[in-house]
Amino acid sequence: MSAATATLELVVETDAHEGPVYVPNERALYFTTVRREHVAIKRLSLADRRVSVVREDANMANGMALAPDGRLVVCEQGTLTQPARITLVDRHTGEAETVVEATADGLRLNSPNDIVVANDGAIWFTAPSYGWLQGFRPEPRVPDRVYRCDPAGRLNVVAESLDKPNGLAFSPDERILYLGDNGAPHHLLAFDVEDDARLAHRRVVAISAPEHPDGIKVDRAGRIYASFTAGIQVFAPNGDLIGEIELPGAVNFTFGGPDHNVLFITTDDAVWASVLAVTGPTRTRGV
Repeated sequence: MSAATATLELVVETDAHEGPVYVPNERALYFTTVRREHVAIKRLSLADRRVSVVREDANMANGMALAPDGRLVVCEQGTLTQPARITLVDRHTGEAETVVEATADGLRLNSPNDIVVANDGAIWFTAPSYGWLQGFRPEPRVPDRVYRCDPAGRLNVVAESLDKPNGLAFSPDERILYLGDNGAPHHLLAFDVEDDARLAHRRVVAISAPEHPDGIKVDRAGRIYASFTAGIQVFAPNGDLIGEIELPGAVNFTFGGPDHNVLFITTDDAVWASVLAVTGPTRTRGV
């Protein structure tokens, strides 16, 4: 897992920024592009390394996950004129369906950033105020938060009093939620998940570099992976740093490949692959 043992391969040069999602039966990677005039959702065929467009203008989309029905669950950060929302996007047509775009009291979401789907189908996502800070969203009316949207569409706040909540990931048994809080200081946090719906016992697992941790994943053994300024850091569940994969510019990543042992890493100008001696989550949710 050290820089000396991790293998890295350049898969393709392209504007891959966030939200990487691996779809096993397609051998394809979906991702969102670098924010310019707009953000697109793209698809990388790993068989021939061709990149195609799924949705040309995805409302400043950022993080993504896979829904139980095989659609992409997308964090749309919104613009000065378009509200932020969580959508379900058809991988073949690019058609988007709104899941949620307002809090329980009718206020607009901030800028949904990263997202996970639990085994029960509930959607958990972070909504920091990056869009306002970066000048493409109105001033926020709600704090930076973590939300849970249940399969019936009911939205609840599960964590606040945070400073720029970012990446998030469950432990293999979904009893712990790991969260990157990227304000000051830059913490990798852990929460106990109670009754599959609430967070408790907040604690600091590790302190990371400025503006990180960003993307977070957990492998089948419970090790925690977090992107940072120089690549990917690997932590034991107790927070001990046990390895690093050096790749300057790493933004986000996901597990994939036939054996679920490949990290596909986005760096804004390329997608890289690192083959590991460990495996990631293997849930495929009908795809």
